[in-house]
Amino acid sequence: MPVSFLSTTQRERYARYPETLSSEELARYFYLDDDEREWIATKRRDSSRLGYALQLTTVRFLGTFLEDPTAVPEAVLRTLATQLNIPEFADCVAAYRRTRQRWQHTTEIRARYGYREFADTGNQFYLGRWLCALCWTGTDRPSVLFEHANSWLIGHKVLLPGVTLLERFVAEVRSRMESRLWRLLTRDVTDVQRQRLDDLLDPVEGSRQSWLDRLRKGPVRVSAPALVQALLRIETIRDLGVKLPNWMPTPLPSPIHQATSAHQLVHYLPGQANFVGRLGEAVSHQSQV
Repeated sequence: MPVSFLSTTQRERYARYPETLSSEELARYFYLDDDEREWIATKRRDSSRLGYALQLTTVRFLGTFLEDPTAVPEAVLRTLATQLNIPEFADCVAAYRRTRQRWQHTTEIRARYGYREFADTGNQFYLGRWLCALCWTGTDRPSVLFEHANSWLIGHKVLLPGVTLLERFVAEVRSRMESRLWRLLTRDVTDVQRQRLDDLLDPVEGSRQSWLDRLRKGPVRVSAPALVQALLRIETIRDLGVKLPNWMPTPLPSPIHQATSAHQLVHYLPGQANFVGRLGEAVSHQSQV
């Protein structure tokens, strides 16, 4: 799979505030509990208290610290300023932007609340193992897996890495699990079965459609002729003699696990023609090895 799969919009949105925040998001991420307010109250100036609260809630919501910690939506500023009893917060924001305390606060927040770097021991292993489970039990697109990884990192207090690094990490995990799936699917497929799969991709004589396209489209009407067509379709598929192996020790993704024939595999898996072609290629490669 391609290493670069995110759209420009997704890249721009990564680790950045959205234009607007919902009331649910404000309540979940930007309200301070008693312990947090008590600790923030030990800061001497209003600017320091507001700035610290901004950094704390930002890393809680985005999973990272911003280069300019005051570059947040006004709703966030108002929510925090109200809780800290700072009615005039504009001057505080400007003052905090100029001070070096913001760097000290990030270090303090990391230590006090347990935030870790992506490169720290164990983080990539546990994220990779979790993504492997998602890939093995589902068929999510790479961009969806990326969002899952983003949420996992935030939930486990791991600071987000660069967008390219995380994108490459997700691509490598998905590619590894995809290769494992091909190996399991093709272990017991014979050369004869491989040839039958390849033949499904050939166009039917006198038509631009392949046999695969025809088999994918079942009857849509409830009638006697449609029933006959459906039975002939089933017979054609059974004649292929291609089934999933019964010895698989671990569950396949649920759509694949339910598919016990070539037709069902074609029906459930996305990119059907590509799948059948790759299945045949995998068998050919395995026989050469």
